[in-house]
Amino acid sequence: MDRSTSTTGTLTVTVDDRLFDRVPGYVLGLIAVPDIDVAAADPAVSSSLTEAEDALHRLSLGKADVSALPTVAAWREAYRAFDVNPNRFPCAAESLLRRVAKGDRLPRINALVDLCNAVSLATRLPVASCDVGDIEGELSVRPADGDEVYLPLGAPDAPEHPEPGEIVYADGQGRAHSRRWNWRQSDVVKTDRGRRRLLVTVEAAHDGAREAVDAALGRIADALDALEAPGGPGGRRQQPVVLDRSAPSAVLFTAPAALPAR
Repeated sequence: MDRSTSTTGTLTVTVDDRLFDRVPGYVLGLIAVPDIDVAAADPAVSSSLTEAEDALHRLSLGKADVSALPTVAAWREAYRAFDVNPNRFPCAAESLLRRVAKGDRLPRINALVDLCNAVSLATRLPVASCDVGDIEGELSVRPADGDEVYLPLGAPDAPEHPEPGEIVYADGQGRAHSRRWNWRQSDVVKTDRGRRRLLVTVEAAHDGAREAVDAALGRIADALDALEAPGGPGGRRQQPVVLDRSAPSAVLFTAPAALPAR
């Protein structure tokens, strides 16, 4: 059974105050997609990803140049604030940027993952698509207790426990769905093809984070709307939500999704 059909209730997403104590400028953008048929590929998304790769190739950035990008440098400081070495565990955006900057192409996974990668490369922000069809009630971005269970991406039969204090996305069932903030996603929330209940996330920690997250959410929303257009693989999204220190929690999937009025 597709995980998208297993949970249909609301999901409360909360950022723990302890994050803002150490990284006060942290911003988390969210788009809830209650039901979408994730296709293997989409021509417009594929074109956007190739354009983002080409643009990065033209810059000829070295590893140090990537680390010095303002959006990335802020993440490196955020990781250090929670005693994580960013050289060993770079944030999701830095990992993608490093890979492409040296001339590589990213593997094409499916339309939603490719969309997130395209926006991440273009904005230099961590962007992720999370299948939340198996998550009920709550999802918190918080320091780990250390007893949460994390199922590694691609290796769900080798469970791990996060280190106490590292930032994780944790649900109310004692499961961690990330390691070291956004360094790695769990196998539980990976986005596969087929009908899915998704949560798209955009994160930032630099000066101007709110504006950057808003812009990235706009790009993603437009792309999701195009996927819903006649001939697209289909999907319905809800309005973007942004969490920060002034608004650290939101309830998502509150009603049948509808596209915003034009």
